[in-house]
Amino acid sequence: MTRDARDERSSDGVAAPKKSPRQARRERDAAANREAWAPMQAELAERRARMAAMGGPERVEKYMHARGKLDARQRLEALFDPGSFREIGQLVGTVTGIPAEGFVCGSGRVNGRMALAGAEDFTVLGGSIGGGGTAKRYRIAELARQERLPLVMMLEGAGHRLTDTEGGRAPGDLQAMADLSGHVPMVCLVLGASAGHGALAAPLSDFVIMTESASMFTGGPPLVKAATGEDVTKEELGGARICAEIAGSAHNVAPDDDAAIALARRYLGYFPQYAGGPLPRFENGDTGPRRLEDLVEIIPPDDRKPYDVHDVIDRVVDRNSFFEVQPGYGRAIVVGLASLGGRAIGIVANNPARNAGAVDPEAAIKAMDFIDHLGHFGHPVIFFADNPGVMAGTKAERGGILKWGGKMYRAERRLANPKIHVTMRKAFGFGSVVMAHNPFDRQTLSLSLPGVKMAAMPASSGGPTAKLSAEEQARAEAEQASGPYKMADRLVYDDIVDPVELRNALLDGLRLLESR
Repeated sequence: MTRDARDERSSDGVAAPKKSPRQARRERDAAANREAWAPMQAELAERRARMAAMGGPERVEKYMHARGKLDARQRLEALFDPGSFREIGQLVGTVTGIPAEGFVCGSGRVNGRMALAGAEDFTVLGGSIGGGGTAKRYRIAELARQERLPLVMMLEGAGHRLTDTEGGRAPGDLQAMADLSGHVPMVCLVLGASAGHGALAAPLSDFVIMTESASMFTGGPPLVKAATGEDVTKEELGGARICAEIAGSAHNVAPDDDAAIALARRYLGYFPQYAGGPLPRFENGDTGPRRLEDLVEIIPPDDRKPYDVHDVIDRVVDRNSFFEVQPGYGRAIVVGLASLGGRAIGIVANNPARNAGAVDPEAAIKAMDFIDHLGHFGHPVIFFADNPGVMAGTKAERGGILKWGGKMYRAERRLANPKIHVTMRKAFGFGSVVMAHNPFDRQTLSLSLPGVKMAAMPASSGGPTAKLSAEEQARAEAEQASGPYKMADRLVYDDIVDPVELRNALLDGLRLLESR
């Protein structure tokens, strides 16, 4: 047998069919095409590798990993479900040699649902923002609105890049974020020092998380020193405690990157993907009725004795579902998200453990922002009222209690979401109004515990102000101590419930919402 004949046989000795001239030509063309594509494929792979390298191994190790931080790409991988991240604009910067233009962004799934996110890369020119970075920021905000997907921003950068002077007239990323507000959930994580233009993503977002070592400001310490002569550290200027407890510019604080990202994932789990979308449902094994036998041990009947409303919330909602928002700011009011009967809800509650629950400016600001935000997404909101009114005194007045209390009321009044009100023990004057107690305020359900006190103001302090006689004072105090039954008789309340039945009564109220 000749060699050619042997070549025409397959491995099992069976003669292989002869190739037609057309097939042979196709194989030659395919090989030539593959060879022609190879250098272009290699160039693309090389450019992608350069853009993915961030600031290089040494800078990534020095500025991120050695400090216990995740790098920009690790942050996005941690946010998205495993294997779901798809980068957008990776090759921006490939011509200038600035890896990904110092801003890594893309799409992926968070808890199984699509979302968009971007992360500043501090290892590339300090995470500063150039023209390419601005375009990428605009692009993901544009996509978030167009495709109705949540947006997450991760900040650690120096703000606008002073050396970038070639920008022309183009859409602004901050404009896109402002336009996006209210259409989809927006979360911002501050994971290091964030200044100037980049930091403005925080106030434009719905929910801001800072790590304990992070800081945020319009201008950093060197700029402050040059402008005012003031020597100040990053922590003194805009550290996590300043932002979360004093300025109110951040909502929650987490110990590190991993915890902050986990918090963002959990927060998004309480929201629809877009305004008007279906609220999430939860199956956590505790969605049915149950009596709260120990609630009467937690809440003192005497309205002058404090208790922590967190203890009430934790028992009323489905177990382990309460997610408090902005716990360090405006502590006289507690706001947060939870599930009740498997349904996502919002909660606004006076906390008698703080100034007897009196609404101060910070508490009003916090509640106003929270109510406004939930108004876009349709959560039923439950108000737990237990306050002696809005805070009085020079500090409160100078802090703008009249202004912010009024704005809190406006937010509550305009709230088109389902509203449920519960008076726990007391609610006086404007303090009851801001907590959705007014009749004809579109409440789905209005409840009271027995023994509550309500009036224009507490008789104990209001009587001397009004110069009541001893007899009139006694009558006013007796009237306030008579409980809610006169109001129930006039249908100010739909029902008065035993504390042990509070959860079940709220579940009944939520059932009324099933057609919404």
